[in-house]
Amino acid sequence: MRPRIIFAAGFLILFVGGGARYAIGLTFKPMVTEFGWHRGELGLAVGAYLVVSALATYLAGHLADRMSPRLLLNAGVLMSALGIGLMSQVTQSWQALLYYGVVFAIGSGFASLTPVGVIITNAFPARTGFANAAVISGTSVGQLVIIAALTSTLGDVGWSSVFVWLAIAHLAIIPLLVVALPSGPPLYASLVRGGLRLAEALRTRQFWTLLVVYAICGLDDFFVATHVVAFAQDRGVEALFAGHLLALMGLTGVIGLMVTGLLSDRVGPAWTAALSFGMRVAVFGLIAVDQSAASIAIFALAFGATFLVRAPLVVLFVRDHFGMIELGALSGLVTMVHQIFGGIGAYGGALIFDTTGTYDAAFLILLVASCLAVALSLMLRRPTLPVRTPSGSTKP
Repeated sequence: MRPRIIFAAGFLILFVGGGARYAIGLTFKPMVTEFGWHRGELGLAVGAYLVVSALATYLAGHLADRMSPRLLLNAGVLMSALGIGLMSQVTQSWQALLYYGVVFAIGSGFASLTPVGVIITNAFPARTGFANAAVISGTSVGQLVIIAALTSTLGDVGWSSVFVWLAIAHLAIIPLLVVALPSGPPLYASLVRGGLRLAEALRTRQFWTLLVVYAICGLDDFFVATHVVAFAQDRGVEALFAGHLLALMGLTGVIGLMVTGLLSDRVGPAWTAALSFGMRVAVFGLIAVDQSAASIAIFALAFGATFLVRAPLVVLFVRDHFGMIELGALSGLVTMVHQIFGGIGAYGGALIFDTTGTYDAAFLILLVASCLAVALSLMLRRPTLPVRTPSGSTKP
């Protein structure tokens, strides 16, 4: 029963965090319109969020290898509640940068899929891919349910109330997490397999290839999450429908995650990642040549199906290529790079729009990058886990 309780706690953290994380895409245009900001001003806050949360995720990965998940994850949820709640009081762009880009970002990094992935990997050693995919689907379900609910009420309550309700949702789950999460550090039953520590992994070609794959993934993910609603509205899509598109991306994301979990346990993470990037190549190609309402809807829903599929693959790539000795630290570093480049995607997309008046150049850049990611993913298809000897040295 204990693994199921841990799974439920992890799912709940990512459910609430998923809704909060993507709410900025829903409030993006109303905020810049009300305050007369350039999109780059709020885009900077989103970019800062991704960079700061990336650093916090890396730190959380280190801590997840060594300390109580209960303390780490509850601290993250509490700080997330503070940061997202303060967003309701924003009147200046620097406040959004501080509250969303720093405070909420630190909380999100601590209560992120990296420490959740560590405890799930230890709780479910047999079907790790499916278990991680299932728990990470909480992010997509949160995006679907929470964003859909907020979209329906945004016109009546205003964008500031969105952040108040998100803060309340974070606070509401803390008592449940105190009861459900384990209080001690994780115990790796598979440590005997050996593996590489962080400094050793950084000297391998496979790890740098993995980092580039996830950098491209971050560029794609957070450009689309931040700008797809505004892009749809720019092309004449009605605001309510555009908001629901963002929510429905969460639904297709759940489907994509479940397929990913099943597929990765059968054929491995490399082929699964290559397939998802191939789908992105197709939809970026579509939107580059046709920006009708129908194509925008197809783009959003198809991209949503690929949106989080590489998230559960992180721990599989790390486990298969580098072992379990520093699972949290290594997967945290990969996720950090993913989110830093996500910040570049979010902010860069805003700068491209402010400079050119369209997102066309951004779509072309991401189309080329996704083609590269297909090839790099396939380069990781053969795991090369080393064996650690009793003295601590490694050999192939």
